[in-house]
Amino acid sequence: MVRPVISRKVGYKPEVSYLKPRGIPMLDLTEVSLTVDEREALRLADLQGLSHEEGGELMAVSRATFGRILRNARKVVADAIINGKAIKIEGGNYEIVIRERIFVCDSCGYEWEEPPGTGRPKGCPVCSNDGVTRK
Repeated sequence: MVRPVISRKVGYKPEVSYLKPRGIPMLDLTEVSLTVDEREALRLADLQGLSHEEGGELMAVSRATFGRILRNARKVVADAIINGKAIKIEGGNYEIVIRERIFVCDSCGYEWEEPPGTGRPKGCPVCSNDGVTRK
């Protein structure tokens, strides 16, 4: 008997759901699908630079499962880029979880909140120190 798929936690609702190569009419394009949870794995690993273990914790899956999701996502994106295909972002077994993101400046101690999906802040908004920690 196959184990049930666990709902993956996604901390960012995608606003863009379709990407296509420039200059190729829609009728001439082949389409590939990237699931929302695969997109989240790409965001966490490749955009935010998190490890598989950290990404797995945020998505509430094991490190190995996170690695498999990421591998599938990279394969879809590579296929689209190399072969000039459109990417449709939809589906998957996920739930949107908006997490509170509070950061603290290591220098002045200032605390502030950042919206989900914006990445790690470049520095403290008060003193511009680049040493910030997520609370």
